[in-house]
Amino acid sequence: MTTSLTDRIDALLPQTQCEQCGYHGCRPYAEAVANGEAQINQCPPGGSEGIAKLAALLGRAPLPLNPDNGVEKPRTLARIVEADCIGCTKCIQVCPVDAIVGANKLMHTVIADDCTGCERCVPACPVDCIVLEPMSPAQADDPAHVDAARQHFVRREARLAAQQTQREAELATRKAQVHAQGSSQSVLDALARARAKKQEPKA
Repeated sequence: MTTSLTDRIDALLPQTQCEQCGYHGCRPYAEAVANGEAQINQCPPGGSEGIAKLAALLGRAPLPLNPDNGVEKPRTLARIVEADCIGCTKCIQVCPVDAIVGANKLMHTVIADDCTGCERCVPACPVDCIVLEPMSPAQADDPAHVDAARQHFVRREARLAAQQTQREAELATRKAQVHAQGSSQSVLDALARARAKKQEPKA
């Protein structure tokens, strides 16, 4: 099986799915780089080491990290201060790898082994109950963790797409039902007008 350039670029990205690069996840960024639509220096989590790997793959000179995309810093993990959590689910909605579990009005928690440290949950929390803690180098550099993050992101995207398709189908069905009901009512109204006209006294 031939590995595409996008696949090879994606394999070098940290799979944080943080969107700091300006794209909706690592895969879209990899596609943009492969197509010449994005530079190799837009991934803060990958840092200078990641930029060097992309430069070597593409035969380009390394570039400094673009400050417009963020700064290079140690990877972190999110942790929810459970006593302060109000169960609003906003963090669950934005987590790109389904690393947060919980239910509406119930306490949430972060699955540390699945967290990529994207930090997207932090601004989403209305009560500031999410803190960031250091991610161990072993987890950050573990290929299995990187691959799992990629798979979690792909599964979440597929689930959201399926839900959107279902919502659109349900909306189309409701519109069709309303239209059919409207058409039936129009026919009934027309018949009623015809009957009323027949019953009118003739001059």
